[in-house]
Amino acid sequence: MTIEVARAADLGESYRRPITEVFVDGFGPDFSFFSKDPRTLTDALAHALVLDVFHVALVDGEPGAIAACTDGRQRSLRCDPAELRRHLGPVKGTVAGAVFRRTFTEALPHPVEGTASLEFVASATRFRGQGVAKALLQHLLALPQYREYLLVEVADTNEPALRLYEKLGFREYARTKVRHTRWTGIHHYVSLRLVQS
Repeated sequence: MTIEVARAADLGESYRRPITEVFVDGFGPDFSFFSKDPRTLTDALAHALVLDVFHVALVDGEPGAIAACTDGRQRSLRCDPAELRRHLGPVKGTVAGAVFRRTFTEALPHPVEGTASLEFVASATRFRGQGVAKALLQHLLALPQYREYLLVEVADTNEPALRLYEKLGFREYARTKVRHTRWTGIHHYVSLRLVQS
């Protein structure tokens, strides 16, 4: 198995859908209110990924893991409400547009020079547990322009991801209780930080 890391923008538009499929594979359950069908979610969200900030771990040329890496000012999703309504229907598409705008399109509060925000880290199911996400994160942690890395609001139910982040040196700095535990099973969102010397 050969793992190579590339910027999504360098791979080009022909990779947009396969990258979105990994996104949906990782986060589809979080968006199941809008649709339980992975193809529908992929159709609805493909336009939204900002390829300039996504990085992809290619396994023998196929997207195996993804992560967005931003400076905290530029966000990794840019949603078109009309596109969401077209694929999710008028009601759920409108709700999705409002939720995405409120949750994913605002810059981080008080972004700091030299600090990276790592977002939407996901592995395709068939590549989980094979070191693909780890290789991608190690690549991002070696970027010379960043000294500090943040992972904001990781679901406490995502224990494999939290273990990986801790192995890489991330430490928890905040924990936020959620109101939707009954529906999602998530009790807290955990935020982690890694500062390199």
